[in-house]
Amino acid sequence: MKYLLGYDIGSSSIKASLLDIATGRCVAAVTSPTTEMGMDVPQPGWAEQRPERWWQEVINATQQLQAQYGFDASLLAGIGITYQMHGLVLLDKAGHVLRPAIIWCDSRAVEIGNEAFAGLGEEFCLQNFLNSPGNFTASKLKWVRENEPEIYAQIHKIQLPGDYLAYQLTGQMQTTVSGLSEGVFWNFKTQAIAQELLDYYGISADLLPEVVDTFSVQGHLTAEAAQTLGLAAGTPIAYRAGDQPNNAFSLNVLNAGEVAATGGTSGVVYGINETTTADARSRVNSFVHVNSTREQPKNGVLMCLNGTGILNSWLRKIVGSLPYDQMNTLAAQAPVGAQGLLFLPFGNGAERILENRPAAAVLHGVQFNVHGQAHLIRAAQEGIVYALNYGMDIMRASGVQVRNVRAGHANMFLSPVFREAFVNCGGVTLELYDTDAAQGAARGAGIGTGIYASPKEAFNGLARISTVEPTPALQAQYQEIYSDWQTLLARETRPAELLLA
Repeated sequence: MKYLLGYDIGSSSIKASLLDIATGRCVAAVTSPTTEMGMDVPQPGWAEQRPERWWQEVINATQQLQAQYGFDASLLAGIGITYQMHGLVLLDKAGHVLRPAIIWCDSRAVEIGNEAFAGLGEEFCLQNFLNSPGNFTASKLKWVRENEPEIYAQIHKIQLPGDYLAYQLTGQMQTTVSGLSEGVFWNFKTQAIAQELLDYYGISADLLPEVVDTFSVQGHLTAEAAQTLGLAAGTPIAYRAGDQPNNAFSLNVLNAGEVAATGGTSGVVYGINETTTADARSRVNSFVHVNSTREQPKNGVLMCLNGTGILNSWLRKIVGSLPYDQMNTLAAQAPVGAQGLLFLPFGNGAERILENRPAAAVLHGVQFNVHGQAHLIRAAQEGIVYALNYGMDIMRASGVQVRNVRAGHANMFLSPVFREAFVNCGGVTLELYDTDAAQGAARGAGIGTGIYASPKEAFNGLARISTVEPTPALQAQYQEIYSDWQTLLARETRPAELLLA
């Protein structure tokens, strides 16, 4: 056996990476579609995608990979899956999708989660679930039960996006403990299904799929799926994880004190913690990490900013569909602080760091005779960094050490301005690696099949590209602007009744 294959189900595209087992290096990678997949927005604050579209793009990506590299499918040792977290896919007994998936940035269930947080008791939820039920998958399922009873009555099993892809590949409906925790279906104290929340919502645990280990042979490629994809029947599917636990895994972030970051459609900082400490206001969230065991629990503390790459994508349309590398070049032409222009990078659903409140983007301080494209792009990139640092401050207060951060050399981290702002605003060292989520999923499959005996062996081929350190002069500049940004945030997010007082 020579290769491992990883699939990454994002909300903008599907990525597939082929890893050479011997060298641990990626030999081919594709993205499908070439233009970003859209989200359906039936109402403001809602966000849906059709799971069937994900499957079609997986087919397209696999065919492109074969055309690009022409690998022998019989030499494929295993397949790993990573996916956009918190989505809700509903399947009937025949395995048909009952409605479009309600995805991660959909805000319709916020009030349902808030009511459960109060009804079950905030202290109880934080001690047992380490989270407010919030806008997570369990609350989305409760929304379906309340608002679409005819669909709810047909549900055989619920799936996360990665579970759905695994079902298409293997015909088996399964999930993982890490996946259950991301939907707030998991009780960390009892290390069992969160029966208390299910009972509160009136949801049967029978709707949850069978649980399998993150690193394990979870099924094999069916003859039908193999024919559709052009792969070999019987190939094992041996790893699945949500995008942020997997992003951390892909950067070899597995132990307490290690931190990973990503700047894709959403921006995330994810740190490993061996204690069960929760943020009292549930602005950052804890999930079971990929290498957690009953004997040695490890949790990932996650802060998420919805408006990250999607803000960059929106700006790209506004400034005339410039390539992203040209936008990064333009951003560097404006000075630090963009001459007083401040950006609150929200506008993509309820933000957890703002206690699940929907928030609009704010561009503050525009002067028509001063500011141009370069200032706008720089202010947006700096604003994303300030919002991420705001979340990291919350993580630090929860006991997570955020000093050294690892990230893939991709997405927002391709921008020199973004990298400079990130290290100097947060006072952190940034290590950039040549990897991505799909490569991480492929490495996970190597562990799950037993081809790699340990994570150390799996990451022999992981290459660090560069290290970025903060500098005292720039730190002082960025932290002063960050203080101004925090003042603007406080003013814009205060309740209206306080503003009128």
